[in-house]
Amino acid sequence: MSDAALLRSRAEQLAAPLPALLAGAQHLARSVLLGSHGRRRPGQGDEFWQYRPVVQGDEARMVDWRRSGRSDEQFVRQKEWQAAQSVMFWVDRSQSMGFASANLAPKGSRAAELAMAMAILLGHGGERVGLSNHDLPPRSGALQLLRMAQALEGDDDHADYGAPNAREIPARARAVFLSDFLGDVTPVEGALTMAADRGVSGVLLQILDPQEEAFPFDGRTIFESMGGTLSHETLKAGDLRTRYLDRLAERKARLRDLCRVTGWQYHLHHTDHSASAALLWLYGALERDH
Repeated sequence: MSDAALLRSRAEQLAAPLPALLAGAQHLARSVLLGSHGRRRPGQGDEFWQYRPVVQGDEARMVDWRRSGRSDEQFVRQKEWQAAQSVMFWVDRSQSMGFASANLAPKGSRAAELAMAMAILLGHGGERVGLSNHDLPPRSGALQLLRMAQALEGDDDHADYGAPNAREIPARARAVFLSDFLGDVTPVEGALTMAADRGVSGVLLQILDPQEEAFPFDGRTIFESMGGTLSHETLKAGDLRTRYLDRLAERKARLRDLCRVTGWQYHLHHTDHSASAALLWLYGALERDH
């Protein structure tokens, strides 16, 4: 079995019990019929919303040639139901996400598994899903899930820390960002601000290893980034613990405040905790965004 197929299999196993627990299929079907997916009023989902530029992956039949003929760009005639039904994921694949305590999954593996499990659940409800930073605009169907799995099992980002991209998220869509968010917070602020300005709501899931919370280091210690570009040696690692924990608490508070200001939702997940519990929270959080 390929790595991509194995990832999808694990995600399907993780997602399997949740629709029954949440009455997911029935609830999602009812929500579509009642127009609670962000549409302005009930209908069949064919209300015109906006024109947007063509992106990679759009089919030629989607292009509105009359509108495109008035400029040098090609445009797609996007409908309100299509925008509101789209969920875009950003999964941090940077070197930092490769960190793991003994006998625990790396943060990046947990993030990819949760993203795939959410995509499967959303697909069951008729949602369109995609990956930002991977040229995968929102689509539905089994082929899209396979493409997502292949992208997430592909080459990792060689940067020490990842940065989300909101430019590929359709207006009025929803989004899920999964990362440890331990790098420069400025790109995160920019992405969430841009998303909020375009009517995009979403959830931010911070994923941390328990060692990153406990800081169980003392004596002579060499700290290195996962990519090897940053290094710090100290003879008294224990003396750094209070300062480290204070800065970590400040980062969490900053992320929570950013989500509050932009209308997003924040949650913290540790890799030694249940993946099902994190998936349950994500599923409920996106439902509350409707």
